[in-house]
Amino acid sequence: MTYKMNTILKATKIVKTFTDPEPFQVLKGLDFSVDRGEFLSIVGKSGCGKSTLLYILSTMDTEYEGLLEMAGEKLTGLSQNKLSAFRNEHLGFVFQFHYLLPEFSALQNVMMPALKLGKYSKSEIEDRAMEKLRRVDIAEQALKPASKLSGGQQQRVAIARALINDPAIIMGDEPTGNLDKANTQRVIEIFKELTIENKQTIIAVTHDMDFADSGNRIIEMTDGLITGERILQA
Repeated sequence: MTYKMNTILKATKIVKTFTDPEPFQVLKGLDFSVDRGEFLSIVGKSGCGKSTLLYILSTMDTEYEGLLEMAGEKLTGLSQNKLSAFRNEHLGFVFQFHYLLPEFSALQNVMMPALKLGKYSKSEIEDRAMEKLRRVDIAEQALKPASKLSGGQQQRVAIARALINDPAIIMGDEPTGNLDKANTQRVIEIFKELTIENKQTIIAVTHDMDFADSGNRIIEMTDGLITGERILQA
């Protein structure tokens, strides 16, 4: 597989084996690439390996065979410190469970990754966080504790938090899994806007086919292999 100028992520011969209680190969030599600004969904039945794959793509799991490249950088073999720094600058994460700090305000939750990155002053970070909250239509709730927000509002705050450092790639693990239809549609709209307007890349594992069908491409996994691919729109 050649590396194209617009390729943001490339995975080559990714193999993952669990050893406990006995050896079991969950990923069996996956090859694929993702373009900058693409909205990609990874689907498949529970146990097919899609969440394991996302964990490797997110650089959280480094115990695998194969090669992972992202934003033109080889990530396989890097130290945990270097991977952590790469994640904080280049990746954003949106999970099924938002993992907000309940006693912190929406604004404080969004600011946290930028404070950790240390690239901007605190006042600049606060301004950027407010901009991201406006981006997901929830700025009016900025000072409210996360625990006082509805599930849909909390997920939008989580998306704003994922955007604070302007990541090249946003990774989602069932990002609409706990949302009703209206909030699911709003998350889909936000993700599509990010890919079109900002050329940010979305890679999401999902069981929600309405969500998957809203993107550019679907990869289907079965038993640790990519067994299908569907191009939806340019």
